[in-house]
Amino acid sequence: MKPKRIILIRHAESEGNADATVYSKVPDHKIGLTKKGEHQALAAGAEIAEIIGQEKIQAYVSPFKRTRQTFEGITRHIEQNLADVREDPRIREQGFGNLVSMDDAQILLQARAEYGKFYYRPPNGESSADVYDRISTFLESMYRAFERDDFPPNALIVSHGGALRVFLMRWLRLKVEEYLALDYADNCQILILEMDDKGKYQLVRGL
Repeated sequence: MKPKRIILIRHAESEGNADATVYSKVPDHKIGLTKKGEHQALAAGAEIAEIIGQEKIQAYVSPFKRTRQTFEGITRHIEQNLADVREDPRIREQGFGNLVSMDDAQILLQARAEYGKFYYRPPNGESSADVYDRISTFLESMYRAFERDDFPPNALIVSHGGALRVFLMRWLRLKVEEYLALDYADNCQILILEMDDKGKYQLVRGL
């Protein structure tokens, strides 16, 4: 049964968001939340609880530390609503390389802008096109889950700014140029896809 609502949320403020030099010192998947981020996650959980009321929800979470911590904060308010929780590496953040120095990061950003932001693949990293491919396989798995009679009326995806941007591109069938025009979600910003009377999903709360 298709859910009536798909809630997308970017992780709360991370140590890397607060200080970009962290990315050159700590593996991306190990970067955690700031104190501000912990409060953001709790506030987001309260808002999601208000949105879904007593309804059940299926959660999909990126395995990165900051997304796990964000979900932990959210669940303080919706634990009783959770039907199931799945960690899925396919909704992790786009890979930009391993412990890249700040100087090298600037060089890579320049190269990406010159080559094309959607197609450029940094050393030891991924292009947005690569992320598109793994998000596509994630959606296939999610669609199969929707076929279950007991799938709850809500789905929650806790992911990252870049990955969610690609998710919307894939879901809404946007062209590359339309994808590039999308903004990134703010930390803990809640996006909502809602099913209309014709069974189609509309972005009722977006970027």
